Amino acid sequence: MVGMDLDELRRLRLRHHRLTAPARSVADAARHMLCVQSQDLWGGRLALAARTRDARTSAVDRAFDHGAIVRSWTQRGTLHTIPAADLRWVLGITARRTLDQAATRRDQLGLDDATLVEAERILVGALEGGRALTRAEAMGRLSGIGTEGGRGYHLLFWLALRGVICWGPTVARPGLEPAEQRIVLVDEWIPAAPEPADPVAEMFVRYVDGHGPATADDFAWWSGLTKTASRDAAARAGDRVRERGGRFVSGRIPRTAPDAADAFALPTFEEYYIGYADRSPVAADRVRDAVGPGRNGIVRPVIVAAGEVVGAWRPPSPQNRAAGQATIDAPGSAAAEAAVARALAALRG
Repeated sequence: MVGMDLDELRRLRLRHHRLTAPARSVADAARHMLCVQSQDLWGGRLALAARTRDARTSAVDRAFDHGAIVRSWTQRGTLHTIPAADLRWVLGITARRTLDQAATRRDQLGLDDATLVEAERILVGALEGGRALTRAEAMGRLSGIGTEGGRGYHLLFWLALRGVICWGPTVARPGLEPAEQRIVLVDEWIPAAPEPADPVAEMFVRYVDGHGPATADDFAWWSGLTKTASRDAAARAGDRVRERGGRFVSGRIPRTAPDAADAFALPTFEEYYIGYADRSPVAADRVRDAVGPGRNGIVRPVIVAAGEVVGAWRPPSPQNRAAGQATIDAPGSAAAEAAVARALAALRG
């Protein structure tokens, strides 16, 4: 197969990620990406806003509030935003492996089967009938079985991976962007939806749609599946993907918008950077060292220019979005400053 040079790879990734080919709506962007890393809620909101024509996080909040998208630990034990209709079948692929990997931690926390069953009984009872709880409210309901030392977090994690709960509507804060979501029951919040005939192949195709050009090993890292399972999925994807120089691209690459920007200020754990086993095609060694992940696992917000991650940035606090100044750790340019201004406008949106 014909290969591609670095400039073409970056151009194609910008289109696959819908950064230079933004989607019509948040729901369309989420469907295209399938899973967007979102352990920081503001980051997940900005990641989707940056991929839509509207480009405002308030539109993302409405999608959460209306049930079009939800947040859960879909893969690698990490929170992602996902179209609600896709949550069940994705967890059907990824959850068992994640739960098995977390078994030692459950034992360390003293979460035996009886405790887990009791936690499910309590929380389902508190949520039935269309009710929703903040994390603090859920912890209060579970306090009788102990939530200290990480037990409460792990109980929510376990229930979410089993498809019992997810993070749904946002918690409004007058004059400020939301900082959290309410917990809801999956079976009440998300209508039944058909499952793909070959879920793992579907997940691979959707990954390539939103991340290509990418390898099967990139997909293995992103999904948390084994390399063998990932390569098998690539083989079953058929003509929905095409291979070029060892990487896969979508059979339907979004068309670049005529007014597409050349630089982007993107959030923590940004998919354009973090969504690959090999990040060297878009970031030099010194930039990867600066952006992370570091020893604490944090990945800083990034500046992307012409498809290259050129540095990091930090927005002002939510309380100071309107007047505060962002910190830019990247080569000075008018394009980078304009990208940060657009990101702050999106967050204030």
